[in-house]
Amino acid sequence: MEIAGYLSSIIIGISLGLIGGGGSILTVPVLVYLLNVEPVTATAYSLFIVGTSSLIGAWPKYKQGLVNIKTAVVFGIPSIVAVFATRKFIVPAIPTEIFHLGEFVITKSVLMMILFAVLMVAASFSMIRNKKNKSSEQVCDQKFNYPLIIIEGSIVGVLTGLVGAGGGFLIIPALVMLSNLPMKMAVGTSLLIIAAKSLIGFTGDISINSGNTNWTLLLGVTALAIIGILVGNRLSKKIDGNKLKKGFGWFVLVMGVYIIINELFLKAGAGH
Repeated sequence: MEIAGYLSSIIIGISLGLIGGGGSILTVPVLVYLLNVEPVTATAYSLFIVGTSSLIGAWPKYKQGLVNIKTAVVFGIPSIVAVFATRKFIVPAIPTEIFHLGEFVITKSVLMMILFAVLMVAASFSMIRNKKNKSSEQVCDQKFNYPLIIIEGSIVGVLTGLVGAGGGFLIIPALVMLSNLPMKMAVGTSLLIIAAKSLIGFTGDISINSGNTNWTLLLGVTALAIIGILVGNRLSKKIDGNKLKKGFGWFVLVMGVYIIINELFLKAGAGH
């Protein structure tokens, strides 16, 4: 299972390199189910893996002029504040046992995995639909809808803090609609935002600061994901990422549904 977990880390990176996002949605399930990391800790580890991978992925985009720094700052600040506060205050405040449904107990770990699975299902629909915005490549004068950007950035930050996913599928449409960015620039800019908020959220995590971090595992998975990104970037010149995106979306949907069934029914059955 451990070997499968490390191989999956490469696949996460390849999918990030090929389709520009979505791969990070698999990080938590790989850590939990293949590498036996406790779910709450896995969401923290995921922040580091996703943040570092996104930072590596953002650099070539920046060199190509596809990262808008002003937009990254405007959208990133509320998102960074929200993710840091979530890891520092909200996650530790969630009780270990949240509520009982008869003999079945909804624990903090189960809640994290269910939240994550719901996010996976939402992400899968955005990948399967794969709507093309005809005006998305036109360069327009930038106008920032500040109130909506603050709200959207904060929501994405809280979600990232809770489940450890980058949330690129939420950020990219928001950048196109709320700050008038062309699609390619929105993808590059979102990588920088994801990197900043994920890594800062990771530093705000109380469990990480307690000194119990398995750095060997964490750095190993991160290194393999980065190798995957570099391979994926190479392959993206030969393979159409849009065709893969739909298939990957169906895979993420199946995984999300499986996690919900596993956490609510299969584990509950095993517990009795």
